[in-house]
Amino acid sequence: MGLFDFFKTHDIAIDLGTANTLIIHNGKVVVDEPSIVAKDRVSGKVIAVGHKAQQMHGKTHDNIKTVRPLKDGVIADFDASEEMIREFIRKIPDIKSSLKTPSMRMVICIPSGTTEVEKRAVRDSAEHAGGKDVYMIHEPMAAAIGIGIDVQAPKGNMIIDIGGGTTEIAVLALGGIVCDKSIKVAGDVFTNDISYYMRNQHNLYIGERTAERIKIEVGSAITELENPPEDYNVQGRDLMTGKPKQVTVNYFEIAKALDKSIGQVEEAVMQALALTPPELAADIYNTGIYLAGGGSMLRGLDIRISKKTELPVYVPEDPLKAVVRGTGICLKNLDKFGFLMK
Repeated sequence: MGLFDFFKTHDIAIDLGTANTLIIHNGKVVVDEPSIVAKDRVSGKVIAVGHKAQQMHGKTHDNIKTVRPLKDGVIADFDASEEMIREFIRKIPDIKSSLKTPSMRMVICIPSGTTEVEKRAVRDSAEHAGGKDVYMIHEPMAAAIGIGIDVQAPKGNMIIDIGGGTTEIAVLALGGIVCDKSIKVAGDVFTNDISYYMRNQHNLYIGERTAERIKIEVGSAITELENPPEDYNVQGRDLMTGKPKQVTVNYFEIAKALDKSIGQVEEAVMQALALTPPELAADIYNTGIYLAGGGSMLRGLDIRISKKTELPVYVPEDPLKAVVRGTGICLKNLDKFGFLMK
C-alpha cells in the first residue's frame, strides 16, 4: 500500500436492505450478506454480522440475541445498524488491508416513502460508521438505473422493487419520480405467510429461516407453473405432540399461502397506475413494467402482475443486485446523476 492511499477517498455504494445488505466498491459487489447482527446480551458486544449471525438466528441461548436492525426498509435499531454497517465496511478488501479507517464517500438507498426522521437515522448511522460524505437515493430510481433504463428521458417507465420490508412502485420520467406507492408487504410478509400456513395446515411450527428456505425452494405466485419445482421436505416441531416432524410441501400449497399478500401488491400496482398522468400511461403501455428486488424472483409473479394489469412485465437478469448496481453507477457518474441524490 502506497503512502498516498491514506489520503484516498473510497467511493462506496450501499443497498441497505431489510433482508440483505449489498456494497459496491471499485465497480464490484464486495459485500452481499444478510442484514442481521448477533449480540452478547450481557456486554452488548457484537459477536457476528451477516452470514455468521444468520447461522445463529433462531438457535441462540439466553446470552446471545440476534437482531435485524432494519424493519420495513428503515432503521429500527440505531446502534445495531451502525455496528453492522461498520463491520460490513471492514470486509471490503481494500479497506480491510488499510492500517487506519480511510475517508469514505457513500451513497445509500432509501425507500421512496421514507420520512425526514428516517433519513436522518440512515445518515447518522453511515456517518458514525466512517462516512465523510453521505448521499441518499430512492430505491426505485436506483433500481431503474441498475436495470439500464434511461431515467432522464422524457418517457414514462414503471418499476416495482420488491424487497424484504417494502414494495416500492414508482413511475419515473425526466430524472424524477412522478408518482409512487410504497407498501409494507414484501419478502418478510411472504415468509410470515408461509410460517402461518405451515402451522394451520400441517400443525408444524417452523422458524423464520426454514420459512425463507421454503419460499426460495418452492415459492410461487401462481398455481400453474410450466416448470414446477420439486416438492420440498420441511422439518419442524409438531404442535400437537411436541416431537420433531417432517412434512412435504409443493409449490401449489405455497401459492395458496401467498395469494392474499400478492393480491395486496397487485392492488398497489393498480393504484399507482390510476395516479399516472395520461401521457406517461401511454408510455407505460408501450414499454411495460419492470420488476426488481429479491421478491421479483418469486416464480410466476411476473405472469400474475401481467394478467392483472394487461401489460408486459419484465424481470431483469439478477434482479437482487439491480438497486446496488444502480447506486454504484450513480456514484461513478456524480456529474450526471448527482441531482438525484439527497
